[in-house]
Amino acid sequence: MADQLYLSLWFPNFRFDALPAAMVAVLRQFALVGKNKRVSAAAAYPISFTEPAIYSRVYVLDARAEESKDTEDAIIENAVAECTELLHEDTAYEFEMKWQLWTPEGGEGFDTVWKLAPATVRFLGFGPQFDDATFEQNGHIRVDFGLDTPWVFDEEEDFGDEEAQAEAAKHIKENVEMLLAFTLSVEKHCGISSRLLWTESGEPLAEKLIARLQRLN
Repeated sequence: MADQLYLSLWFPNFRFDALPAAMVAVLRQFALVGKNKRVSAAAAYPISFTEPAIYSRVYVLDARAEESKDTEDAIIENAVAECTELLHEDTAYEFEMKWQLWTPEGGEGFDTVWKLAPATVRFLGFGPQFDDATFEQNGHIRVDFGLDTPWVFDEEEDFGDEEAQAEAAKHIKENVEMLLAFTLSVEKHCGISSRLLWTESGEPLAEKLIARLQRLN
């Protein structure tokens, strides 16, 4: 069963006014791994996620961007500076970026075709008073990867004969390598004190990955 996948990050002796710089550092590492240097959307939520956003912007990054300011404004440093221009301790700041993950298309078994497809990743920086100090459990910055299917897929999925299974294993491993590369890059370059890669159900991700790869191999 598909599960939500998160990466929580905590920083030592963290001061709230350092959140923009910390967010920029994390987004830069994602840009290096995902080979995408621009933010696709940004928002700020007061009090809790049940409240409407007090800031929201979606960037035009397709061919139309050549005729707008969005290409420049979507640069990581610019997008973070604009969204966090007014820092409030009861606010969460959200940024979206995309990377390319291998995804099966066209059905099951011999009909499966693997393609690289864009996947949205959300980065949330929490003010210390947002949602009853949710940062204590979720991290000063939380990365939301969406459903964990690109890394484990449904256990009932049938990719066909041995050759098809081998291809599936190869692409799943490539997705896993990207996930781990980003996680390790953040640990090495962002000055964090601790991190936690976790799923919403609480099921250990490492065990799911190992079980899935063993089945494919």
